Amino acid sequence: MKALVQSRYGSPGGVALREVPQPVPSRDELLVRVQAAGLNAADRFLLRGEPFAIRALAGGLRRPRPGFIVGRALAGRVEAVGDDVRDFTPGDEVLAEATSAIGEYAVVPAGLAARKPVGVTFAEAAALPIAGSTALAGVRRVAGGQRFLVTGASGGIGTFAVQLAVATGAIVTGVCAERNAALVRKLGAEHIIDYQKTEGRDLGSAGERFDVILDLAGNYPVAALRRVLDPGGTLLLSVGTGGRWLGPARRMVKALITGRSQVRPLTVRPNPQDLSELAAMVATGRIRPVIDDIYRLDEAPAALDRLDRGWVAGKIIVAVAE
Repeated sequence: MKALVQSRYGSPGGVALREVPQPVPSRDELLVRVQAAGLNAADRFLLRGEPFAIRALAGGLRRPRPGFIVGRALAGRVEAVGDDVRDFTPGDEVLAEATSAIGEYAVVPAGLAARKPVGVTFAEAAALPIAGSTALAGVRRVAGGQRFLVTGASGGIGTFAVQLAVATGAIVTGVCAERNAALVRKLGAEHIIDYQKTEGRDLGSAGERFDVILDLAGNYPVAALRRVLDPGGTLLLSVGTGGRWLGPARRMVKALITGRSQVRPLTVRPNPQDLSELAAMVATGRIRPVIDDIYRLDEAPAALDRLDRGWVAGKIIVAVAE
């Protein structure tokens, strides 16, 4: 089968489409014919090999393990099931957070797969794992009527977070570049802050405070975020910039030490119930994945290069199968 294999760290030149053996599911796994895969920030970190701590996911400190296949979010059809699998049968359409996603076939632990509803495209479904799940975990801290600020509002996670917060009845302020302001407003944000005009400085107008802040971009000092946080509010720290060794973890630890009860790290584990909830919201039109571009499988190296260069609004999808 064909798959996007990464052979070294550092640049998109380290990935190429190659022929690799088709995987075989174990007793509790599904063999999925991948229809679409979504790219996420983790794929860029793994591509660069920074922070160094993330190299453990690729199986090697100096270079990825042989045959390492890129991608961690997919949607497709079940081709075969392991002997112990009871909840899925061949032909079922599923989505999942799973490794080796950008290939014609992937094995998925049955306990991590969620069913894809009718009416949700494979591209839309592939956008939900990781990005949608992270946004959902953050927005669960928000109640109707509360003031919610999200940095990186036009990104893969941020576009979901804006919509999910609006769906709860929150008053949403999105931080993004001016070129993406119209998009973020269309998603439901009432207020926009241009980070290019405020980066590193105070956010918002004098006296403005937020009940919940979801920091996805990491381009503001934690002190600046805390200055616009309500005394009883919560600051959620997710992905962002950081050092070469630990990446955003160092920033999070420092914020937790100084922020006391107001600061929380946003950690998310693969959860098929969350994927089912998100997919149902897409099926009913309550939210929609924002897709920046769709690439064919033979264009997968270019898709990863696009992610690496940045300036992505929403998600990049690889259409693995025609």
